[in-house]
Amino acid sequence: MSTFKKLASDTALYGVSTILGRLIYFALVPLHTYVFKKPGELSSNVELYSYVAVLLTLYTLGLETAFFRFAARAKDNQAERQRIFNDTLSIVVIISTLASALIIGLTPQLVVWLNYPGQQSSIIWVALLIAIDAIVAIPFARLRVENKARHFVLAKLINIGLVVLLNVFFLIVCRDISAGKYAQFLQPAVRLIYNPAIGPGYIFLANLLANASYFVLIRNTFRDFQFRINQQEIKALLVYAFPLMLTNLAGLINNTTDRIFLRHFLPEGFYTSLSSADVLGIYGNCYKLSVFMALAINSFKFAADPFFFSKAEDKNAPDLLAIATKWFLIVCVLIWVGVSLNLDLLGLLVSKRYRVGLDIVPILLLAYLFMGVYYNISFWFKLSDKTKFGTIITITGAAITILGNILLIPVMGYMGCAVAFLVSSFVMMAICYLLGEKYYPVPYQVGSALGYIVGAGLLIYLSWQFPIANLWVSVPVHIGLFGLFLGVIAVIERDTFQPVLARIRKQTPKTPKLPSESEQVFPGEEQL
Repeated sequence: MSTFKKLASDTALYGVSTILGRLIYFALVPLHTYVFKKPGELSSNVELYSYVAVLLTLYTLGLETAFFRFAARAKDNQAERQRIFNDTLSIVVIISTLASALIIGLTPQLVVWLNYPGQQSSIIWVALLIAIDAIVAIPFARLRVENKARHFVLAKLINIGLVVLLNVFFLIVCRDISAGKYAQFLQPAVRLIYNPAIGPGYIFLANLLANASYFVLIRNTFRDFQFRINQQEIKALLVYAFPLMLTNLAGLINNTTDRIFLRHFLPEGFYTSLSSADVLGIYGNCYKLSVFMALAINSFKFAADPFFFSKAEDKNAPDLLAIATKWFLIVCVLIWVGVSLNLDLLGLLVSKRYRVGLDIVPILLLAYLFMGVYYNISFWFKLSDKTKFGTIITITGAAITILGNILLIPVMGYMGCAVAFLVSSFVMMAICYLLGEKYYPVPYQVGSALGYIVGAGLLIYLSWQFPIANLWVSVPVHIGLFGLFLGVIAVIERDTFQPVLARIRKQTPKTPKLPSESEQVFPGEEQL
């Protein structure tokens, strides 16, 4: 049980930075949708951030996971770990510098190709942002390997705070001063750093400046770094990492194809009074409501990567993986139910013109749930060094997503994007499970998992069939339904909770019993 306490503790710590930080960052959604009232204004941000995710995978080449694997093998050999750190970071620095320089040089052509005129600054800022994120990825991996979760958490939280402050500074303060709403004496200074024509491009600049702070926040993690190119050692890293990079790349294509394809494959006039840019803006910002599930997955991933790699040689690793996956799925099902039942309340976070797309959220949450389960059960091919299967599975998923978007967007609009992602995620999970049973059997509790998912799905479906218009009525009802569902899970899993509650009771200090009057001993009485 102490083993799982360590995993749970690290997951909670990483969750603080990931979930709390992203929730603060999520507060920017109302800011962005209320400042840019036309959904089409944010379409370029939705699409370009999709490219950021894909390019970041190409920049890092899967070396983050390779660093975990080789550092785990080095164990307590600090000199060997330092060499691995030097090798991985050196490769990423070279790739990041050359690739971002190329993107910056091709900016005029890219603006035309993407059909985003006047957004040269945005593309340059995106190129620099990707380079910074790629370079700091390896130092952050080092923090995780060295179990410095608190340092990791602090840096991430400060970064998120800076992102929020800089967004407010550029999109509210600078915009208002430039428009002469107040502090007009500052207009000459503001005009040096703010151009109203750039508009939502300042979201990228805020992100870039905040991420640049990582070089200060985790500067000690770069300690003793020496740029080195050892062909033999780098080859070993790349041989292990390249299949993982293809897997991650296919996975990101799976997650981002919808936002890249939607504007281009949506028939003109599919939605009355909405342009394709408006539809992309609506879909992209409603998509952010599914971030709650993605946060749970990322929080677990940050802790699980070093944890399970360190247990690779443990004979109990399959049992540990089965139990961890069970509780991970339960948490994700609760998030699915909690968010889907309360979309009428959460929908207030976006401007009214964006709320027409809220019906995609339950589908996207379920897709992320399947993706999270896939991530958990995919440890079998990482622990057994059969990473080629990960590549095959994820490429299959990406192909389904691409084909699904091409076929479904013209017929179903943005709902087709959500359905394609759902089908792809389920197929990947199913294939991974079947292959894992053959090559690395794990005693997963499949029956209970199916029961939780089906039960949650029925509850969400029925609640959507009987909508409640009055928010004052719907919120208590939906919270009550969520509480009921949570209670059912607690009853089913009572065998797990009862020992925990018993230990808590034993640890609770008891109130000392006061002696009766006849039992009281007064000063000096014991000497009589």
